[in-house]
Amino acid sequence: MQNTAEYICAYCGESNLTFVDLSAGSQQSYVEDCQVCCRPNVLYIRLNEDTLDIEIDTEYEEG
Repeated sequence: MQNTAEYICAYCGESNLTFVDLSAGSQQSYVEDCQVCCRPNVLYIRLNEDTLDIEIDTEYEEG
């Protein structure tokens, strides 16, 4: 099951929309490029399994 959620790019501060796979667990992390500036963001996703609320924190990808 997938849902969408917004995150703020760690580089340019613009809002982005991403798909979150709810079946992948309550804590996930992966890299996704910003749709505006194309820089890689590490997304840290937390899912409240009771309410299905999604929180996303971002940071710069090291490397």
